[in-house]
Amino acid sequence: MGAHRRGGSSATAQPAAPGPDAADATETDLDSRPNPPVRDRYFDTLRAVALVRVVAYHTFGWAWAGMVFPSMGVMFALAGTLMAKSLERPALKVIRSRMRRLLPPFWFWGFFVVVAMLIHDWMPGWQIVYWIVPLGDPPGNAWGQQAWEILWYLRTYLWFVLLSPLLLRVFRLAPVAVLLLSLGPILVLHFAWEPPDDRFGSALTDLATFLFCWILGFAHRDGVLRRLKPFAVAALSLAAIAYGGWYAFTHQAETGSYDLDDIPLAQAFWSAGYVTLLMYAKEFFRIDFAWLTLPHSRLRSSGGTPIAALDHLVTLFNARAVTIYLWHEIALILAVPLIDQFWNVPAFEKYLPLESQWFMFGIGWILIAGFVLLCGWVEDVAGKKKPKLVP
Repeated sequence: MGAHRRGGSSATAQPAAPGPDAADATETDLDSRPNPPVRDRYFDTLRAVALVRVVAYHTFGWAWAGMVFPSMGVMFALAGTLMAKSLERPALKVIRSRMRRLLPPFWFWGFFVVVAMLIHDWMPGWQIVYWIVPLGDPPGNAWGQQAWEILWYLRTYLWFVLLSPLLLRVFRLAPVAVLLLSLGPILVLHFAWEPPDDRFGSALTDLATFLFCWILGFAHRDGVLRRLKPFAVAALSLAAIAYGGWYAFTHQAETGSYDLDDIPLAQAFWSAGYVTLLMYAKEFFRIDFAWLTLPHSRLRSSGGTPIAALDHLVTLFNARAVTIYLWHEIALILAVPLIDQFWNVPAFEKYLPLESQWFMFGIGWILIAGFVLLCGWVEDVAGKKKPKLVP
């Protein structure tokens, strides 16, 4: 959402967690006022693609997935854009609104995870307070690690929300300079000072890794990107991508892989360049994916029903982004024993590709759909909207 930095496939006991993230995976920014603004379907589509890529990464464990589409960088940039827009209102009100939308779905999901870990011999300490407000990584045992590892994204998102009033003020003092300098912290942490191997160090590293993407969202919202020269944007973005890729491939010995989620410096530069191109392309080519929102009667009359279905799917992913992100790992965990039971049915054993990870990917999405129906209403309640099974 990149995804996690702790590689692995969901078929194993401890796969990587994404860098849901979320959408940002945690932000739909639906205005509760009577006439909410028209949503940007280009950004909504990017968020939906980011979520699909996160689930795919956790199913297949593809090391190259983050290079094809750095989901976490995309989601942090989109969230930064929404945050800059929202901060046109009083900062405390905005922060309270963001926390209200994020925490109830997290608490609902966390209740089941915590109870399951307690049943499996987990003895929590005072750090259990992070299951109330995840300003640090919530604790857990090895049995539940595949489920709770994904929470690094929510923790990082929450810190960015809290810091945004200050970050936005600093950004507006010298927009381009601050944007470029936002890559400085990850360089400092990598080359000058190694952060401690604890909750503080992990949080600091994640903030530094995705700081550029968050501030890039500010740059888009304030129109800074629109004013930049295409050649300069393309040259600097490609240089950042090249450096990130070079560093990942030349430092595989340190992590055993070129997976960006295991190499924060490479992740920071690759995401910075890639996401800048995505967001600048929107401004330069005026991409808005408005065709997704054509009246469905027009779509049907022109044979466009699949487009209407795609529009509904993008809407669903954005309205249930937090639910999909939180529950997708549990869905993939449950898919494994479920498929094991299929082997006991001769017809399934003969005709279904039970050994294929693609089959597990499909079963995982069926279970995710079930969780969306069963648990997605919590997002409506958190957003002060009428609960619905399907948005």
